[in-house]
Amino acid sequence: MPPRKRRSYTAEYKVEAAHRVIDSGRTISEVARELGIDAGMLSVWVKDERRRIAAAETHGEKPLEAAEHAELQRLRKQVAELEKDNAFLVKASAYFAAMQKNRPGSL
Repeated sequence: MPPRKRRSYTAEYKVEAAHRVIDSGRTISEVARELGIDAGMLSVWVKDERRRIAAAETHGEKPLEAAEHAELQRLRKQVAELEKDNAFLVKASAYFAAMQKNRPGSL
């Protein structure tokens, strides 16, 4: 049996996975199978998210509504795409600057 690869998950992924259980009413094992992760690990994420929601409610804060959450996800994806574009432009600029220096007659 090959060794298991250790993976790390972002906080957003953990919260999203937990809400797949909390919001849908499905079991942890169902969602864990769907996502391909350990049910025990997902269980911890669900407990943590339920505690966070309860703590926010005691301070009078309410969770994001579905439309707000969808907009937040859309904006996060847009930012990620812009960051990829910026990284590409930085590399392209460095490449063209290096090529400019290598041209005959350049300084």
